[in-house]
Amino acid sequence: MGSIGVNESRPVGSYPPSGIDVLIVGTGLAGLTASIECVRKGHNVRVLERNATINTAGDMYFMGLSATKFFKHWPEMSAEFDEISLHNAWIETFKHSGEQMIAPLLVSDRLRDAGLDPDTPPGTFQMRPLVYKMFVNQVQRLGVEVQFGKRVVDYFEDAETGRAGVVTDQGDRYDADIVIAADGVGSKSQKLVGGQVRAMSSGRAMWRAAFPREYILKHPEVREFFKMAGPNEDQPIIRTWLGPGTYAMTLSRADTMIWIMNHDVTGSEEENWNHTVEADEVLTNMDKGVGPQPWAPIFKELIKLTPPETIINFELFWRNPQPSWASPGGRVIEIGDAAHSFLPASGNGATQAIEDAISIASCLQLCGGRENVAEAVRAHVRFRFVRNSCAQKLGFSNAELLQDTDWSKVKLDPRKAQPKLPSWVWGHDPEVYAHEHYAQCVASIRAGVPFDKDDSFPPNYPLATSTSPGASRPSWTTSAPGAPFS
Repeated sequence: MGSIGVNESRPVGSYPPSGIDVLIVGTGLAGLTASIECVRKGHNVRVLERNATINTAGDMYFMGLSATKFFKHWPEMSAEFDEISLHNAWIETFKHSGEQMIAPLLVSDRLRDAGLDPDTPPGTFQMRPLVYKMFVNQVQRLGVEVQFGKRVVDYFEDAETGRAGVVTDQGDRYDADIVIAADGVGSKSQKLVGGQVRAMSSGRAMWRAAFPREYILKHPEVREFFKMAGPNEDQPIIRTWLGPGTYAMTLSRADTMIWIMNHDVTGSEEENWNHTVEADEVLTNMDKGVGPQPWAPIFKELIKLTPPETIINFELFWRNPQPSWASPGGRVIEIGDAAHSFLPASGNGATQAIEDAISIASCLQLCGGRENVAEAVRAHVRFRFVRNSCAQKLGFSNAELLQDTDWSKVKLDPRKAQPKLPSWVWGHDPEVYAHEHYAQCVASIRAGVPFDKDDSFPPNYPLATSTSPGASRPSWTTSAPGAPFS
């Protein structure tokens, strides 16, 4: 259970077979990461996916450093990630009206100005399609069994046999020593685990579009304004646009143009990544709620050039973390959005989902066999619950920051115009953390120490008043079955 060698590269075959059968539901980043990490840790893996294929569509998102540290064990993924990453990316900041506030700088220079190490950035913006394909390629290389068209409608566990499983809409039953529910918001596991938290409308939504760059080339002004950066104008550039009650982002790269805009709800939005609207609707509504100054005309011209059936109008909901992530017997565990959904613009959703997957795979490897799976699940939840709650709150804070920029302060300190990226988030390594603290955590569980009183391992979230282990443990209570505090 020690941490010897965990910082070193330990590829597939480094760990002996655990004999633990793992059933994973869902092929988002949480499910894909769980599948490959569980294989590496010696577990037997099967995956169920409701759709006919793995969805690799989308635009861009922020991928934190803590979610990429496990690439050291996967040389193919590491090389592919290096190839697709936005190297030498630039960043520029505008008011929503089009006035430039911070001139183009290399991201590394912006990090240096913010007091961060440019050689160890807290994360990078990534193209979702490219990252997903990278994960899918690794799953295929490993020969992981993925069964498509399997819509899970129910979860169950059997205390006598120590097994858990799922039922599909076709009546098929699958069971395993542990079921990892990585099937997103509204997972049917929530009925077994402890119910679904109420979604609260934020009153906000996001227009998002990604399309081939060739569509803007026919408009000289748009082509010139949204050109790439660098001495030869061949390096990607992110442009942020901040306004009263709104913010937006564009990405110019050689093959793709992306734009994203936060806005007041219009009535046509849905929490659905396949729901699209057309440019006319965006142009009609984008100036509402932004005050006397309208959006920059050049941004409107970019929107006009967006091809049909491309603009997603995604509604943003606030959700607290699920009060419980584990079933009463500890044989079903929720990870990613199934346990804790993040706002799409929070900069932490994908990162924490990947961390979850790495953590549960490690805890299962450390538990000593299938008879101890429930202990592994409970230790994982103790490692992850408060950290995710803090990360969710950070996402809310960053959303508010971007929607309410104080330009008088930004002129004095450009850092006031960028989201908070604290070291407790990006500096974490979920695998190392599990290896270093699993034994102490399990000892506390066996001794009957409640979750909120467990100070056997140091927090992986920010402390409010003290740096001593457990000093700021929240004294929460809950009656939900399988609660993380049990």
